[in-house]
Amino acid sequence: MIALLCFVLAVLIAPFKLKSRLEAENAALRHQLSVLRRKMHGRVRLTNNDRLFFIWLYRWFPSVLKVLTIIRPETLLRWHHTGFRRYWRWKSRSFGGRPRTDAELRALIRKMSIDNPLWGAPRIHGELLKLGFEVAQSSVAKYMVRRRGPPSQGWRTFLRNHAPDIAAMDLFVVPTIGFDLLYAFIIVRLDRRELVWTNVTANPTAEWIARQITQAFPWDETPRYLIRDRDRVYSAAVTVLQSYARYYNELRTHHSLKKDAPIHRAIESRGTIISRPVLGGLHHQYCRI
Repeated sequence: MIALLCFVLAVLIAPFKLKSRLEAENAALRHQLSVLRRKMHGRVRLTNNDRLFFIWLYRWFPSVLKVLTIIRPETLLRWHHTGFRRYWRWKSRSFGGRPRTDAELRALIRKMSIDNPLWGAPRIHGELLKLGFEVAQSSVAKYMVRRRGPPSQGWRTFLRNHAPDIAAMDLFVVPTIGFDLLYAFIIVRLDRRELVWTNVTANPTAEWIARQITQAFPWDETPRYLIRDRDRVYSAAVTVLQSYARYYNELRTHHSLKKDAPIHRAIESRGTIISRPVLGGLHHQYCRI
């Protein structure tokens, strides 16, 4: 039933389509006569309006190719394709927006991303601002290196892989029967939960704790990592964080400080950009010389 209905509609519309096609061909012939009347000497000269007329006529009625005499059909097709390209080039033209990012800046963003795997777009953007570059954070994210490796290991996987090299220490208070307070110090190996050292003192000091650590581990059993809390008693006798403190306060940019360091860091706009490793290469400092 649907096929029969489509056939009937096609039969009814055919006379009107045939009439429009004939009118288009007549229009093409009349316009060609007008062009020939304008001919003075030599070859026929077509204006842009003539080309536009034939292009639009062909667009709606391709059958006009059969009545063209002053131009070749392939010429009209070439005009049509050229006009089509120019139209869409005009349609997709730029209306301003962000300027293009220089190749040098794109290379610098990639280098920062490779050298500092822990840095995201905000950190790299903050460094670029301090080096005098005016660039959006979204542009930084666009040109960063995409890492497609496996997802980072979880805390449980990390402990399972590195537990033989990790020990933990803690200091806690033990009340006595005489209402005095003693400080118990313990060290535990994480792989087998082995209690490797215990001692008690009434006056814990950093030197005393350092001596306990030295006595707990012989030279061939020293753990690679030693976990502790942030008790002030450990002091610098146990660990030295001066390099990280300097990096954090003077160099590291913070989003909450409008991409500035806690101790104001001046913007450097001139000179060659160099990088210096910080904390064994975990981070990098970028400056100009």
